[in-house]
Amino acid sequence: MTSASLRSLVAGNGLSIGLELPLDNDWSPVGDTTRRAAGRPQGVPDLTQHATLARLADRLGFRALWARDVPLYDPAFGDAAQVFEVFSYLGYLAGVTERILLGTAAVVLPLREPVLTLKSAATVDHLSNGRLVLGVASGDRPVEYPIFGRDFTTRGDVFREQVAMLRDWGQTHLPAGIELLPRPQQPVPLLVAGLAQQSPDWIGAQMDGCLAYPGTPPDHARRAAQWRAVAGPDKPYMSFIHLDLSEDAHAPLERHRFGGRMGRHALVAELEALREVGVQHVGLHLRRNQRPLAETLEEVAAFVLPAFHSEKPRMQVLPA
Repeated sequence: MTSASLRSLVAGNGLSIGLELPLDNDWSPVGDTTRRAAGRPQGVPDLTQHATLARLADRLGFRALWARDVPLYDPAFGDAAQVFEVFSYLGYLAGVTERILLGTAAVVLPLREPVLTLKSAATVDHLSNGRLVLGVASGDRPVEYPIFGRDFTTRGDVFREQVAMLRDWGQTHLPAGIELLPRPQQPVPLLVAGLAQQSPDWIGAQMDGCLAYPGTPPDHARRAAQWRAVAGPDKPYMSFIHLDLSEDAHAPLERHRFGGRMGRHALVAELEALREVGVQHVGLHLRRNQRPLAETLEEVAAFVLPAFHSEKPRMQVLPA
């Protein structure tokens, strides 16, 4: 592994748990009603409590906050992610949190000016005292590329070029005597979302970890095996769950797209199953969660995190 932040991300009892931003439940029935009353378009979250909830997640011991790179709101797609520009937002979160890692899931490299991407990433890394984890991707929304004056068809070539710049921090691309400041305090780990228009062998050799699409344990068993076949055993495999946490601790898992509704016992069982097939970090996505998010975070922290973030031998922590 390339950095303390990546080691911290997967440290513990085989699997760690983070949160995917935004911290809002605007996709739940109650959240959708509130959104409509406030006049917000579909997929645009309520961010009035975002700093309070980020501080709470940090205090409770969640391992990472993950921000997506969605520069434009497309009503046809209906998802504005966390609205704020990803590096600016992580810089802000660096100032209101202390320990939680700050990840991108994932920065669309071909849309961005590469030197400014380097400077933005190094800035967040410094402001957070080395807590940045940089997920990268080639992008999958063709409508964005002409708006940014970029070519969608060559995004794979551009992705490779920018990864090379991230690895040497632009040294081979800058004129003699010109320096890009600040430099990262340590190598910034690069996690890939998807294949980014590359071959599996290239991805396995060049990337430090994998951010996989949500799926069931059998899905991840297959994908994790494919990842490790090209990346080796030491590069982490991570994914996400769209969680709707029931008030009934014993409620069984009812799967929906990308996750499910379940009580905390079923959540622990699902996370155990993911750990057993090779998933090392899971980000919880709570936009479909029907309960207040602060209440949900408190319950997960009290009854779920101890089963996975402890360095002790594996055991389930399942109070009634």
